[in-house]
Amino acid sequence: MNRLRLLRPPLPPLASQRRRARTDGPAVGRECVEVLGHTYPCDDFTNVTPKILAKVGRNLHNQRHHPLWLLKERIKAHFYSAYAARSGDPLFSAHDNLSPVVSVEQNFDSLLIPPDHPSRKRGDNYYLNRNTMLRAHTSAHQRELVSAGLDAFLLAGDVYRRDEIDASHYPVFHQLEGVRLFSNYQLFSEVPNGEDLKMFEAAGRRTPHKQEVHSLEAVKLLEFNLKRTLGRLVRHLFGEDLEVRWVDCYFPFTHPSFEMEVRFHGDWMEVLGCGVMEQQLLNSGAADKAGWAFGLGLERLAMVLYKIPDIRIFWSQDERFLKQFRVDDIHREVRLQALSKYPPLHNDISFWLPAAGEPAFHANDFYELVRAVAGDLVEEVTLLDDFTHPTSGRRSLCFRVAYRHTERTLSQQEVHAVHGEIQRRAETQLGVEGRY
Repeated sequence: MNRLRLLRPPLPPLASQRRRARTDGPAVGRECVEVLGHTYPCDDFTNVTPKILAKVGRNLHNQRHHPLWLLKERIKAHFYSAYAARSGDPLFSAHDNLSPVVSVEQNFDSLLIPPDHPSRKRGDNYYLNRNTMLRAHTSAHQRELVSAGLDAFLLAGDVYRRDEIDASHYPVFHQLEGVRLFSNYQLFSEVPNGEDLKMFEAAGRRTPHKQEVHSLEAVKLLEFNLKRTLGRLVRHLFGEDLEVRWVDCYFPFTHPSFEMEVRFHGDWMEVLGCGVMEQQLLNSGAADKAGWAFGLGLERLAMVLYKIPDIRIFWSQDERFLKQFRVDDIHREVRLQALSKYPPLHNDISFWLPAAGEPAFHANDFYELVRAVAGDLVEEVTLLDDFTHPTSGRRSLCFRVAYRHTERTLSQQEVHAVHGEIQRRAETQLGVEGRY
């Protein structure tokens, strides 16, 4: 098995504060952010909140018998048993403890994501400062693992994105991705007269089906190997009778790129993205090889496999939930027995948006404010009305906030207090004018 002996630290904490960094928990101050024992200076890009930092280090994917751990271990076991190196050891190595704090360069530039790409927006990510952030995808570590000499690996970890609020979206979730690289010999070894085929071509051109440096034969073999590998994986998880289809798509770091959809309960559901790695990504340590990569969301699969109805439940400490996943065999079928569903309480909030010339309003900023105040008490935030006054031209939004605790009944009194705080902070922090 390939072993990673040394990985460079994913980010540089303040050198002057490295030794005296506190380790008693994350914190956001006026001048610095403390997380995982390191301190980082704040600037105009800092937008991470204490509630988000409190999730850093929880590592649900590494908590034994947690459903995310169970799914991760099932995927690892499948790759270990299905793919072996010449030595007989597993072909794929697995890595699940890399720090979620990364540089902006790691998260974006190392994956060829252009400076003006919308995925870089401050409103969509959690920044510690302009140069450091909580990773938005596990692919932020791809380059360092490839540079360390790994040709086949799985990588799992927690990722962080500012997003809407509903039963299937949460600001912290978990990804698992895989990468496999091939030499010219490995790729063509099973092809008749494969010794005459070449992975690269000098005067090629980029088309919708291939990169300019790759031969068409190489791309077709990489695509076939990728789709066969992932088809085996999802059938291992969902069953042999699963219907699968592939959809062409676009990612900055793969070409060609695909999404896999599976037929589940009568509907097509997208479960992962993948593709042939952009050759530029391999110039640091593996320029003579070509390969593929895929990434999937563990929560998305676990909610379907285990019938978990609300993504917030993954963070629950409720013993009625956790004990259902304490199984002796990771391959044993588990279906969540429904927990008591406590009644929701709904409260609306309406406000005029800031006038022209003032800082623009972004919905993700409002969702983040709701999370910062109410945390996991909020089940969903829905836009009910978007109104523009015919005379003044002012725009007003109305949101409905659904409050529901996963472990107890909420009182209208405590919800009223929380909702009032959301209203106050919306006015002071977002510059809106309440219509209460």
